[in-house]
Amino acid sequence: MGLNVFSHWATDPLVRPVMGGEITRESLGVCDPMRLCRLYPAIEYSNRFVAGMRKSPDGTYRMDATMIDGLGNGFRSSKCRGTLNIGRCVFENTDISGARAALEGYDALLVATRWNAQLLENATGRAVKVIYEGVDPSLFCPGPKSGLLPADKFHIFTGGKIEFRKAQDLVLLAFRRFHEKRSDSVLVTAWHSPWPRLSVGFQGRLPAPLEQRPDGLLDIGLWVARNGLDPASVIDLGFVPNALMPMVLREMDVSLQPSRAEAGTNFPVKEAMACGVPVIAAVNTGMKDLLTDENCIALKKQTQIDDQDGSMHGWGESDVDEIVAALEFAYERRDEARQIGIRSREWLIEHGRTWQSHANELKGWILSIR
Repeated sequence: MGLNVFSHWATDPLVRPVMGGEITRESLGVCDPMRLCRLYPAIEYSNRFVAGMRKSPDGTYRMDATMIDGLGNGFRSSKCRGTLNIGRCVFENTDISGARAALEGYDALLVATRWNAQLLENATGRAVKVIYEGVDPSLFCPGPKSGLLPADKFHIFTGGKIEFRKAQDLVLLAFRRFHEKRSDSVLVTAWHSPWPRLSVGFQGRLPAPLEQRPDGLLDIGLWVARNGLDPASVIDLGFVPNALMPMVLREMDVSLQPSRAEAGTNFPVKEAMACGVPVIAAVNTGMKDLLTDENCIALKKQTQIDDQDGSMHGWGESDVDEIVAALEFAYERRDEARQIGIRSREWLIEHGRTWQSHANELKGWILSIR
């Protein structure tokens, strides 16, 4: 999120953005030379600023600027403070009984969905601003298939770091049943992340847990085999730079994302929508702010998660039968599914779910409260 907003503000004459850490060539991922050239002056300034911050002996830093502090589960704040301090809270763990004390030092609170806003307002008694995250429609956009993948196969994309929240167990359970009937179907997974150890041991509703290969990568092939799937029916993409994802998505017939909870509105879902790929997704938590009957194949049967410690209030578990039925719809009625994909792209643009719109709205809000 931060680098996307930085990129749009970098060329704004009214804003001088600074990141909280050094911007390296590696952190930019696959970035075309033209964009890099345009961003370079702002990156150079930001990195000089960060170098000055690091000279602080106790790690604290005060600046004459607006500071947006990115806060995840637990709301651990940074040691930076500005003249105006905004706490941007993105959290799935709903045990936020300590939120009032943790956030009292912030002048304003910002979230990415109404679900997070309601939870935070109830816990703190404060007003909370919602600004939706976006997607880059110049990068994620419809286009022809390359023709490199077999045209007689039905390709199902699914992405995200492997964890209980992202529900890869439900994906495999549903695909196993679907593939028994539709042997020409292929599951294409982008499940790797920079933190593979956090995914090791995940099992969910599956009989066998996920293991790690000797080279440190997740053993997706072994995992699917031990859970009753033919490894040949699953393509493990490995770790894919985000800028290369559009080329993958445009090859797909459908995207499947049955997350149990989303603090935001799910980047893999928005990226598929922006590419005009029909999406099957769970209507729960933050996803209620994105999904409609017109822009997706909605998974509406959501069972409340057993929430014994209060950390998963509002989470939902999709029904495997409904996932299989949604896959059947996308398979049997492909023209209708394609139209849903086209409408989803249009919906994103019409409703301002782009990084440009996000950056503009965020700037306007900050200027209004300063």
